[in-house]
Amino acid sequence: MDRLQEIIQVIARPLEFAARSGPAGVMAIKDLGGFVSKQVTGALGQAVHAPAVEADLLHLLQLFSDYEKLDPVLRLQRIAEARALLNRLHGTVEPRPGPSVPVYRLWEYPIQYVRGVGPKKAEVLARAGIRTVEDAVWSLPWRYEDRTQVRSIGSLVPGQSAVVAAEVQAAALKVTAHQRKKLVEVTVSDRTGDLHLIWFNQAYLAETFQTGQRLMLYGLVKPRNGKWTQLQMENPVFEILDAPHPSPLPGGEREILDLTHMGRIVPIYHGRETKQRLMVSDRMRAVMKVLVDQYADGAVDPLPAEIRRRRRLVTFGEAIRGAHFPAPIANLEELNSGRTPAHRRLAFEDFLLLELALGQKREEVTKESRILKYDLESPLPQRLLNVLPFRLTAAQARVLEQIHRDLAGPHPMNRLIQGDVGCGKTVVALLAMLAAVGSGYQAALMAPTEILAEQHYLTLQHYLESLAVSVILLVGGRGGKKRAETLAAIADGGAKIVVGTHALIQQGVRFRQLGLAVIDEQHKFGVLQRATLKEKGYTPDVLVMTATPIPRTLALTVYGDLDLSVIDAMPPGRTPIRTLLFTEGHRALAYRLVEEELALGRQAYTVYPLVEDSEKVDLQAAITGAARLQREVFPRRTVGLIHGRMKTGEKERVMAAFKGGDIQVLVATSVIEVGIDVANATVMLVEHADRFGLAQLHQLRGRVGRGPHQSYCFLMSPSRLSEEGRQRLEALVKSHDGFVIAEEDMRIRGPGEFFGTRQWGPADLRVANLIRDAKILEEAREEAALVLQRDPALARADHGELRAALLRRWGQKLDLASIS
Repeated sequence: MDRLQEIIQVIARPLEFAARSGPAGVMAIKDLGGFVSKQVTGALGQAVHAPAVEADLLHLLQLFSDYEKLDPVLRLQRIAEARALLNRLHGTVEPRPGPSVPVYRLWEYPIQYVRGVGPKKAEVLARAGIRTVEDAVWSLPWRYEDRTQVRSIGSLVPGQSAVVAAEVQAAALKVTAHQRKKLVEVTVSDRTGDLHLIWFNQAYLAETFQTGQRLMLYGLVKPRNGKWTQLQMENPVFEILDAPHPSPLPGGEREILDLTHMGRIVPIYHGRETKQRLMVSDRMRAVMKVLVDQYADGAVDPLPAEIRRRRRLVTFGEAIRGAHFPAPIANLEELNSGRTPAHRRLAFEDFLLLELALGQKREEVTKESRILKYDLESPLPQRLLNVLPFRLTAAQARVLEQIHRDLAGPHPMNRLIQGDVGCGKTVVALLAMLAAVGSGYQAALMAPTEILAEQHYLTLQHYLESLAVSVILLVGGRGGKKRAETLAAIADGGAKIVVGTHALIQQGVRFRQLGLAVIDEQHKFGVLQRATLKEKGYTPDVLVMTATPIPRTLALTVYGDLDLSVIDAMPPGRTPIRTLLFTEGHRALAYRLVEEELALGRQAYTVYPLVEDSEKVDLQAAITGAARLQREVFPRRTVGLIHGRMKTGEKERVMAAFKGGDIQVLVATSVIEVGIDVANATVMLVEHADRFGLAQLHQLRGRVGRGPHQSYCFLMSPSRLSEEGRQRLEALVKSHDGFVIAEEDMRIRGPGEFFGTRQWGPADLRVANLIRDAKILEEAREEAALVLQRDPALARADHGELRAALLRRWGQKLDLASIS
């Protein structure tokens, strides 16, 4: 189809929608003027048109230049004039020879102009990230129901959901005597019996049903008025099969309708909820049926035909049809597990676009030439090794050698150090920072929280006391003269190592010459940090650290733009932590075991969850819990409290008291998950352990076991646990291997929960699942490497749609400047 013809169609649909809306409705349609102007501008810029065509396009642009300022009557006049112009333009476009095949660029079609949506539903969908037809077709059902089996009324069983085909006998609108609520009552029947239907607060349905209509119904069967001999459905889903007296088709056959809600395997969608409205699954299904029927056959497919053939993938149109409205013979188990050919095709595209994006970012880094020159013979790192009370493990030494190779290489370093809790990542990072300082540069260590930044500062200060290397802490809450002095020391180069949160590179901080940036516990792409640093005029080497164990295949996706190093051995002499699971009924025993450790001169943590949606309640629980422990449980001990909302100075005093032994029991929220190192602490008691993720519990457990004494982790949980909750906690009891625990956590909860909704990660994948689709991920990675090897900029004609899809998905998020 000619591109101008496509644009005419794209504009025509919303104009038709607006024309039907009338004066009131047309005012509710958002940004119609901007939408039409954008399309017309695109048409004018794409090709040279005949003078008459160009004049009409310019006229169309003029009609909508001030559209948003017009009253309803003038808007409708402009719309009518524009539709006449489009009809004329349609007649001037020369059709191409051969059959006309529709081509739909789904990202160009706003969802609000789709039949059955409109402005109000569009607002609800926009809150869920669905703004275009493309967004919608990628929002797959979360499960499927088999509604192909039609039951007779006589065979219905109360308590079961069923599909019924029946005829309307009577319909009436009633008002309840007590609550004055309107309800619609309908009686339907088939040859085996009667069924009563009730809809609450949907009075308009009284005008919908007529005697003699045939309906398909789906709902939960219940006894009527407590009588099991009479049955009813409340608020059932229904579809009208025909008019009261249908006209037969030639040959005497009745028209067979393509039903949406029953008589098929039915997709079940998550409700799209806001405070004002709920877009329930049935309404979503109706919208999706319109989209799939209208656009699937002509939807643009971004995958080159060569890749589809090689990987035996269905087309994009076939995939969205099969994923949203599968054939009656489709395998229900495969659908619900996401293993159909349709799901495989969409997962492959999901992974391919991500792998291409990561490949582009890696290519950007390798194109950069090294500016900084390191003196790897500097004595500073060796001087630290000489004073350390331990020797590096073989794993630490191997990773340090990889870092040195990077620093001596032709391109800036962009490396991830991955290692379990307590494996010694910080020491390796410190040796790398000393290499930078010894070469005349500054180093920055950035942590995600102030409390972790403070712990890093104290640790580095301890290590560097004898080396005369200045370490400065920069966190919020410190203003006035002290902050000014700190900023001045960073700017003039007096501060060799600066520790703080990520505000270090954002809030007016200027380094004299930043050589190495170390980013701790950051589940985001290192290149995003690099981009921020480059904007500030720095080109440092970047080292990212994480103690979240991730299987290697997964790490290559989450941190796909980074070179990966793994510290896979623990320092010698570490005693495995004993982990015990307690229910509420055994709380006294857990406290007795804690007291036994305290009596030996040890210390303990008690940790409460802090969840964003109930932060005030959780914080209060921690505060109340600390007071109760001091008053009732450990009255002879000193109980302290620390949480993220305390001021910096207050937190420092509490942590200093705990490290010094003045506080025996430290009550905390999960702010202590990483970074705190108190060798004398031997007990970690986690309250409401079922509310933590496994990886997070493993991190918390790693706060103890850092000294020579046997350490313990006690998990407190409710007496009644879900099966999933029990599996997760038992997995932690059984294993001390962070990688095993991480895999189990992702298997049970899924990768989106594993990484957390506020962090970048697999949650950004639309269909693919990193655990279920590991084999598809490998295939997509292979194809991405092949594509970029042959066509790094995706400039080939057969890569045009793939390139456009890549920019839509990842262009803005990853700043894919090299292909834009």
